[in-house]
Amino acid sequence: MTQPAGAGDRPVPLWNIANILTMVRIVLVPVFVLLFLQGTTTTRLVATGVFAVAALTDKLDGTIARRRGLVTDFGKLADPIADKALVISALLLLSIDGLLPWWATVVIIVRELGITALREVMKRRGAIMAASSGGKTKTVLQITFLLMLLVPWADLVPGAVADAIAIVAFGIMLAAVAVTVITGVDYVVKAVQISARARHDSTSRPAAGDEES
Repeated sequence: MTQPAGAGDRPVPLWNIANILTMVRIVLVPVFVLLFLQGTTTTRLVATGVFAVAALTDKLDGTIARRRGLVTDFGKLADPIADKALVISALLLLSIDGLLPWWATVVIIVRELGITALREVMKRRGAIMAASSGGKTKTVLQITFLLMLLVPWADLVPGAVADAIAIVAFGIMLAAVAVTVITGVDYVVKAVQISARARHDSTSRPAAGDEES
C-alpha cells in the first residue's frame, strides 16, 4: 500500500483518525442492534440512521488511512471485523423480523466469512488478493438493500408505496446476492490459479547443484 512521502520515516500512531473511525463503527454495531430490537417506528428510524453512519465510516476510514499513510496492523485486522459485524448483524435482524429471506442471509454470510478466511490463508502464503471492482459493487448493493429494508416504510407511507419500495428492495437484494456469489467464485478461482502457479514455479525451479556453472 503506497504511503505519502515521508510516511515511512516515522511510526504510524495507533490512535489515528482512521483507526478511531473503525472503533466508532465497532461501537455503533451493538447500538444499532439494541435500537432495532426496541421495535418502535422511532427506534427503527434511529437504528437505520446509525447503520448508515456506520456504513459511511467504512468508506471514510479506508480512504483516510491510504491517503494519509495511516495504515496500521490494528486497522488491517479491525476494519474487516467491523465491516462484517455491521452487515451480518443487519442481515440476521432483518431475517429474524421476517423482512429478509433466510436463504439470502445464509448465502451472504457464508460467502463473506468464507472469502475473508480464504484471503487470510492466501496472505499467509504471500499472496495478497486485493478487493476487486466487483467486490465494491457487491458492498454497495448490500448496503443499499439493507438500508431500504431497515426503514419501517409501512409506518411512514401508504401501503401501495411501501409495497412498491419492498419490490424494489427485493430486486436489489437479488442483484446483491448474485454479485456476492459471482465475486466469491471469482476469488476462489483466483486463489486456485495463484496456488497452481506457485506449485508450478516450485517444481520447475532447478534443485541446488543442478544449476549451470
